[in-house]
Amino acid sequence: MHQSVLAAEAIEALALRADGIYVDGTFGRGGHSRLILERLGPQGRLIALDRDPQAAAAAAQIADSRLTFVHTNFASLSRALDDAGAAAVHGMLFDLGVSSPQLDEPARGFSFRHDGPLDMRMDPTQGMSAADWLAGAEEQEIRGVIHDYGEERFAKQIAAAVVATRSREPIVRTRQLAELVAQAVRTREPGQDPATRTFQAIRIHVNRELEEVSVMLPQAVARLAPQGRLAVISFHSLEDRIVKRFLQSAARPEMPRRLPLKASEMPQPTLKLLGRAIRASSEETTRNPRARSATLRVAERTAAPFISPNTRIEPGARWRN
Repeated sequence: MHQSVLAAEAIEALALRADGIYVDGTFGRGGHSRLILERLGPQGRLIALDRDPQAAAAAAQIADSRLTFVHTNFASLSRALDDAGAAAVHGMLFDLGVSSPQLDEPARGFSFRHDGPLDMRMDPTQGMSAADWLAGAEEQEIRGVIHDYGEERFAKQIAAAVVATRSREPIVRTRQLAELVAQAVRTREPGQDPATRTFQAIRIHVNRELEEVSVMLPQAVARLAPQGRLAVISFHSLEDRIVKRFLQSAARPEMPRRLPLKASEMPQPTLKLLGRAIRASSEETTRNPRARSATLRVAERTAAPFISPNTRIEPGARWRN
């Protein structure tokens, strides 16, 4: 059963108004969406997005006319809002990364803990599976993905092992890949499976997760009404770095150099950061270990015009320090 992480904190951060229009950009199994709907009045509206077909099936079980579900990824946020007839909204929530149901279902191929087809796609009907990518990628590309997205110090050895193994047989099962990685990784932190970082890296790459976050953020800010809130929960340091840098950039506009300006003429920021990053309590992490790595960042839209910072990650590029 999926447990929404930082649920109470995220809903509180949105400062919901009963008649507002809100976006749940990562519907999942609807945990956050249900909490939002509980606080909306009859005139309120919630637009939920998710690219996972199983999320679409879960949304179909919610009989609430205030909910509009759009089967798409959040990188297509602006188009989804256009289709839903929402020019501006009062708050948006994004819970990034993979969900517990995706990890727990062997057929999805996300987890090294269960044997299943090596797929890893959040939308199995779109794009290239992890098995297909491993079958055709150059050794240097495999090494780069595992090193950059998994921060794996044994990326070179793992990539070499993948190439050597696929020359003998295709790598098509999760357990097969996990065993291959375990043989290539000499040491690992206590309590962490040797395959953890590799599976994470390949999943991020196959689903273009970092690219899509960087594409989504400027769209989200552009469609927020003044005083609208943006709340983003991330679980990976690379995701959180993108979110943090974007919010800081939008909250600190570039100042003109050597120009005498009055205070009233100074550029105004598009966002106002609200508090510090929020992390799960010890009580929540005990109840739900997945919450240990969660970070919630919140910002509020100002009335200033929005100029998108240049934070987009181009396809195929790596996000580095």
